[in-house]
Amino acid sequence: MPRTVAEKRAAFRALHTSGCFVLPNPWDAGSARYLQTLGFQALATTSSGFAWSTGHADNTLPREAILAHLRAIVDATDLPVNADFENGFGSSPDEVAASVTLAVGTGVAGLSIEDSTGDPAAPLFPLDVAVQRVSAARKAIDQSGGDTLLIGRAENFFAGKPDLDDAIARLQAYAAAGADCLYAPGIQTREQIETVVAAVAPKPVNLLIGSTSELTLQDVAALGVRRISVGGALARAAWGGFIPAAQALAQGRFAFDRATPGAKLNELFKRGA
Repeated sequence: MPRTVAEKRAAFRALHTSGCFVLPNPWDAGSARYLQTLGFQALATTSSGFAWSTGHADNTLPREAILAHLRAIVDATDLPVNADFENGFGSSPDEVAASVTLAVGTGVAGLSIEDSTGDPAAPLFPLDVAVQRVSAARKAIDQSGGDTLLIGRAENFFAGKPDLDDAIARLQAYAAAGADCLYAPGIQTREQIETVVAAVAPKPVNLLIGSTSELTLQDVAALGVRRISVGGALARAAWGGFIPAAQALAQGRFAFDRATPGAKLNELFKRGA
């Protein structure tokens, strides 16, 4: 029998209590179902991967499109799903709370709230405002049952403000405001990772590894990280196969040597993967 939403959320929360797990990011129902066959314990959406699949840039799709996407991924798999919920689709705490309530209703087991504004002149919300937004998300989750994990994201390194001290101050404030897990996408060195893990302990930390890395799962676990996501990397890998094949086709050549056989894909999805 498929797991209920409550069972998925309980399983997801349990993953954050010890060890280190990989949280791969599918961009559609098919990639989600395939990842489930590989034995992963949970999945996370990718705003960039989904946006590209619709012909749009990251962070440009409306909230309604993201909510529909979350429902599609949740329905496609028996695994818990963490939502890349961008900046909560609102500037004010009330707007964030309304968006989070809708996201919880899709059945996701966790969701992240970024502190980025989308304004190049002022790319991060002031800390007091950012904390109010996380607090509003926490309250919305609690009023919806309280079993959805809340991830607070400090976007310093993605927003052109690579200040580790400020990122840590933000993560600590988000933890105090009710975030269950902390995330500073863009940190890369062992020293940065260890510093963030120590600064927010005992709260779990998510690490983004979106490109080829010398670090292994065992290395990252030893640094104290609880979970590893890959963002849009798998979607980019798919585009990395599609683009040269399409370019070859445009030049009159047929280069499909790396294409997965259709029979294999049919068999995979006939099994209800």
